[in-house]
Amino acid sequence: MIIQQAWRFVAPGLYKNEKKVLFPFILLSDFCFISGGLFAYFVVFPPAFRFLSSYSGDGLKVMPAVREYFSLCLRLIIAFGVVFELPIVMVFVAKIGLVDAQKLAAGRKYAILAAFVIAAVVTPTPDIVNQFLMAGPLVVLYEIGLLAVRLFGRRRFIGFEQGS
Repeated sequence: MIIQQAWRFVAPGLYKNEKKVLFPFILLSDFCFISGGLFAYFVVFPPAFRFLSSYSGDGLKVMPAVREYFSLCLRLIIAFGVVFELPIVMVFVAKIGLVDAQKLAAGRKYAILAAFVIAAVVTPTPDIVNQFLMAGPLVVLYEIGLLAVRLFGRRRFIGFEQGS
């Protein structure tokens, strides 16, 4: 929604050729965010909820409130939606000339480390399963982003050429 609002604000001031270049980013960013949200809801949320429910015992009964249930679900959906934007961000940054495929490939080991650090910080439950469920897709998305940069990141945006 934020990207859509930004697009509606910026689009009237863009030339037609600039709109043609940026519009696919808007559509793909929506697709990536929704994919991340669906991944969080169907793949990550069930083990996270099971983990939190595992704290019940003989004298302790799990009685989750709707507020906490939705809060956990919403935080996971938003976190994974944002994380799934990684390939779009990588291509955009490559298109404006800040990085290239060689730099991204050389920084792969740091990206993997960063994926696990981000997963440890962002996941709302402290279990290792959910951290791997976030770090794994981050690493895969980094590789997809690297491939996308190799395919689409060569030609730069109009107006972002060096020396302009």
